[in-house]
Amino acid sequence: MRISSKTILTSVAVMALAACSSEAPQAAVDEGSTDAMMDTAATTETGTIVDVAAGNPDFSTLVTAVTAAELGETLSGDGPFTVFAPTNAAFAKVDSATLSDLLTPEKKADLTALLTYHVVAGEMKAADIVKAITDGGGTATLTTVQGATLKATLDGESVVLEDGAGGKSTVVMADVDASNGVVHAIDTVVMPG
Repeated sequence: MRISSKTILTSVAVMALAACSSEAPQAAVDEGSTDAMMDTAATTETGTIVDVAAGNPDFSTLVTAVTAAELGETLSGDGPFTVFAPTNAAFAKVDSATLSDLLTPEKKADLTALLTYHVVAGEMKAADIVKAITDGGGTATLTTVQGATLKATLDGESVVLEDGAGGKSTVVMADVDASNGVVHAIDTVVMPG
């Protein structure tokens, strides 16, 4: 089965929004970095990744990006997807001029590539990621829908992702379920290289 970039971007946006409205984080979550997200509703959403994301204000920047990339329909598709969803605070770390530029119609392909770099085909719960890291001798390589890879490691009980540019992002909330996958909120936007 072939997954389009549009589907992947939609999945990223939906998963990101879902991450803020889930139950308390489980293992492999950095509980101290996003207190506001931890105080959100403790009910599990049953809608798609996009449905969940659109209902959470902590993912408004992600939703804006998914809309600009026209990935909503894709991320509302069957999946399953694993989305590493940047919070608004994660997007705030990106240079504002760069972010504004990415949201223009002329940069749609670049934005799509960036968003799909946050999506992995299939569903990987936190326990699955931790097992892959353990089985890999301390590192797991995750191939994204965009085609590049993320390196996952553990820092204590927190899952840390290293991107193609050498940047690091920590999972701050894990295992937010959606009808078409799972969302893990991250504290930094990952870059393919």
